[in-house]
Amino acid sequence: MKVVLENLTKKFPSKNKKEHSEVIAVNDFTLEIPDGKLVGLLGPSGCGKSTALNLISGLIKPTSGKIFFGEDDVTSLPPENRGVGLVFQSYALYPHLTVRQNIIFPLENLKGKNKLTKDEMNKKALEIAQLVQIDTLMDRKPSELSGGQQQRVAIARALVKIPRVLLLDEPLSNLDARLRLQTREEIRRIQKETGITTVFVTHDQEEAMSISDLIIVMKDGVIQQIGEPQTVYDDPRNLFVAKFLGTPQITIFSGRLEGGDLFIGGEKVLRVNADHTGPVKIGVRPEGYIPSENGALSCRLSRIEVMGRDISVVSSNPAAESEFIRSIVSAENKIDTSSETVRFDLKPGKVHLFHEDSGERIPFGIN
Repeated sequence: MKVVLENLTKKFPSKNKKEHSEVIAVNDFTLEIPDGKLVGLLGPSGCGKSTALNLISGLIKPTSGKIFFGEDDVTSLPPENRGVGLVFQSYALYPHLTVRQNIIFPLENLKGKNKLTKDEMNKKALEIAQLVQIDTLMDRKPSELSGGQQQRVAIARALVKIPRVLLLDEPLSNLDARLRLQTREEIRRIQKETGITTVFVTHDQEEAMSISDLIIVMKDGVIQQIGEPQTVYDDPRNLFVAKFLGTPQITIFSGRLEGGDLFIGGEKVLRVNADHTGPVKIGVRPEGYIPSENGALSCRLSRIEVMGRDISVVSSNPAAESEFIRSIVSAENKIDTSSETVRFDLKPGKVHLFHEDSGERIPFGIN
């Protein structure tokens, strides 16, 4: 089911009673979510991603704009008539019901031609339980389940009515690191097997990038960039997107462009072809450093962190915004840990330039 949002805006009254202003949680949101895709809605806390999800579900009404499921305008439809499945961060399971009863619960409210017999409901519940791999837990209560198992029950309950759209609001936040990894892989598997259009809300960029067909990066209720995860990582539209995606985070340097030469501090690090002269912000991804005795960029070496096949070279530079620079290089590189200085050449494809004031990307080529 394709989902289309047209100029969707949601305003809330200010909590400050002395002010009569409004808070814009979602601002002129225009987006098409392709049929059968898993889309990650990504951004920091307060960016409006959960509000956008609640608008799609019908739990809140938009101030303006329209929502379409396929060709159907569902803007004014209540949640129960939209055909959505919702999975919340808190699982929201009924503690006094068994797993089977929790899954069956949405089916008990079906009426008319959609009404099912008890045997039909049990059959559907078992099929969905097998899909999410909890069919051996059907007679347990939620208190007898792990966090990952409870989340699977919540997903099964959302899927049992075969929704047109599945909406997941930070579904992994309450799980430990191992279970987060396992459960996000399960969500991807389930989505692939069912083919249901899915919107996955998270503030964790690693989660979004690992399982999404498309990611939508948000800030202050506004879409910053839409694209395939690797494309957005490699080609960020602005400084915010570049800094938000990636672990370790991209390092931002204050630099300048002069006659095609790119400088960090007093060191010329690249020769570039760009339609810009003057101060710039320079972003270098952690994998963009090449250790070299005669490298163009010199940094003060702090320490080496062993990561297995890679090592993290932790250093500093006066032109960097952050206290430390983390450069991820192959463990085959030999770093002289007795030296106070480490030098790098930069990989041009891992370097991004941004306007100092607006933060917008400055395109460049390599001379």
